[in-house]
Amino acid sequence: MRPAPQTEPERVDSEAMARLLAEIADAKKGEDIVALDMRSLVGYTDFLVVCTARNERQAKAIHDDVHQRLKRDHGLLPANVEGEAESRWVLMDYLDCVLHVFVTELRDRYRLEVLWAEAPRLELELQELRDSA
Repeated sequence: MRPAPQTEPERVDSEAMARLLAEIADAKKGEDIVALDMRSLVGYTDFLVVCTARNERQAKAIHDDVHQRLKRDHGLLPANVEGEAESRWVLMDYLDCVLHVFVTELRDRYRLEVLWAEAPRLELELQELRDSA
């Protein structure tokens, strides 16, 4: 008996990945989620996705779900992860997209949206998805 053929993980472009990261964070009740289009501003990534977690436990849950789903569904592992142990500011670098999960205090301190104010925001429509469920 032959084993079932394995299918290739679905590849995802950078904008779709930014949307996916935002959707996963939203499903884990991440707050104030924004995706900044960095393509015209920097060479190291296409999008920054930023969200707030109410506490370290929630930040860790967002990290864990992103890691698991991108690995399972798309065969992707982050090139780098920072802050996972403390889970106050978790950075997951998927090269084309970088996810920042902050607890409120650190999001207020580092204000990435202000730092990158010239970056266009990707329209996410997360509220619409929540309302239609």
